[in-house]
Amino acid sequence: MYKYVIEGSFPLKGRIKPSGNKNAALPCLAATLLTDEGIVLKNVPEIEDVKIMMEILKILGSRVEKLSHHDYRITTGDIKQDTIPLELSEQIRASILCAGPLLARLGRVFLPPPGGDIIGRRRLDTHFLALKELGVRVDIDGLFILQVNKLIGAEIFLDEASVTATENATMAAVLADGITTIKNAASEPHVQDLCNMLNQMGARINGIGSNILRIEGVNKLKGTEFKIGTDFMEVGSLIGLAAVTRSELEIIDAAPQFLKMTKIAFGKLGIHWETDRDNIRIPPGQELKVLPDLGGMIPKIDDAPWPGFPPDLISIALVVATQADGTILIYEKMFESRMFFVDKLIGMGARIILCDPHRAVISGPTRLKGNDLVSPDVRAGMAMVIAALCAEGKSTIHNVYQIERGYENLSARLKELGAHIERVPEA
Repeated sequence: MYKYVIEGSFPLKGRIKPSGNKNAALPCLAATLLTDEGIVLKNVPEIEDVKIMMEILKILGSRVEKLSHHDYRITTGDIKQDTIPLELSEQIRASILCAGPLLARLGRVFLPPPGGDIIGRRRLDTHFLALKELGVRVDIDGLFILQVNKLIGAEIFLDEASVTATENATMAAVLADGITTIKNAASEPHVQDLCNMLNQMGARINGIGSNILRIEGVNKLKGTEFKIGTDFMEVGSLIGLAAVTRSELEIIDAAPQFLKMTKIAFGKLGIHWETDRDNIRIPPGQELKVLPDLGGMIPKIDDAPWPGFPPDLISIALVVATQADGTILIYEKMFESRMFFVDKLIGMGARIILCDPHRAVISGPTRLKGNDLVSPDVRAGMAMVIAALCAEGKSTIHNVYQIERGYENLSARLKELGAHIERVPEA
């Protein structure tokens, strides 16, 4: 186990390239199970969740070859077993993404309840309701037991625009008999990545990027080479980091086309940046100031399914708000436990009223003081890193495994920008 020791109040400077999108890499890895031919995945982030997903694939029978840094070939000839190992499944939520491919290849899967961040109740109902429409029988006996004789295309209306449920239903439907229509589908960039990869493999998916997917089932998928897109959540985190430390950063391959709502939301806190093709530059010395709504009303930043403001950036926005002049409401609509880390920010000196599990009112700016912190999940952990880097004095962040599940080689990359951060073993 490791911890971060951070000395704050030092500006950063330099260029940084964000990692590949974790939330695209995981379903794309699962999708390699859909064919017995080799799949080359490029720009794969070297993070803990990806390593665990690869271990699951190996146990299921995949051959995983590392071609170079961030590039892998995965080949799954014969699938060796139909059960996801409990000890791996409980470590990542993405383990459930093996359900659709295994149903398509084997007609059955035994799935332990998946793990992942504890950010509130994370329903699995939508997955099973969608798969049932394709003819899957779902039983629960300690494990989730999913079986089907033949996947049959159907019209599916998801009861929520769940990213992973959309991905699971899509991966099952591409090899189903007939046409499947998924309405109220998630349309996040990582869902788009998966669908584009599947089409390169020979699937027939229309409506990519919209909330209605039309999938014409095929008999077989082939191998392909696919590059994972930029992690726009990491880009948003780096923008927030640059703003609160008054730093000048250039983010390479930042995928600015996916930052439109982030730019609107961060603009309410006074953040601005410049775009040059695929790169963005955050100027130094930003004057963080809350932009009131018309009539001088207190504004809010709230999350929503794509193309709304990403829920994974709510924690980052909350830290930035502590450094902005004015009052703002941060409204987390989607996960009822994501904001419970704000007591740590209050302990650092932030003026925050946690109204309920979903809403916090922040009045700034306040000079944060270094503190002893524990990361509860990936995004809150990154928010703590950002808070520590703009605080006065030393902070120690424990349980950084949670952060490194989603951010590749974070401490070393931040040190290259001038951050005073050390990754040291726990005593």
